[in-house]
Amino acid sequence: MIRGLDASEMAAGVDRLAEMILAGSAGRAIALVGIRSRGDEVAERLRDKLAASGKEVDFGTLDISLYRDDYEHLRENPKLQGSDITFEVDGAEIVLVDDVLFTGRTIRAALDAISDYGRPGRVELAVLIDRGHRELPVQPDYVGIPLETDRHDHVHVSLANTDGEDKVEIRSRE
Repeated sequence: MIRGLDASEMAAGVDRLAEMILAGSAGRAIALVGIRSRGDEVAERLRDKLAASGKEVDFGTLDISLYRDDYEHLRENPKLQGSDITFEVDGAEIVLVDDVLFTGRTIRAALDAISDYGRPGRVELAVLIDRGHRELPVQPDYVGIPLETDRHDHVHVSLANTDGEDKVEIRSRE
């Protein structure tokens, strides 16, 4: 069985994220860091929305491929995309951005990767979709769309710049 979200529901999730980040960072400078390969696109959309609200935001992208503890993903997506963080990480207030939060392992890898750039003053987590089922003690600070899923469901996010359209497909194992 396939169910999912359409482009308007995803846009509403990004809007919610931007509003929460704006409220949560009132008076503080922040830096958005998007995790490749779809978290960076979500982070770009957030950057644009925050900028439209008058918030100045540093921006970076993070490739965590070599920090993961599950190397099987390299067989599926062997292309290393590189990181691009040009701001000073030491002391920075970073909002790490990803498309889907599931087990927490991607975020663990991202925290390891960020530490190679310096020691941030704070790291918060913003995810477009939180589907639950953690294996590590990782919780998001900002969630655009909470989704109830079965642990064995497959959640696939498609984004316009990366995949040609905005949609989420949830495929049940049945």
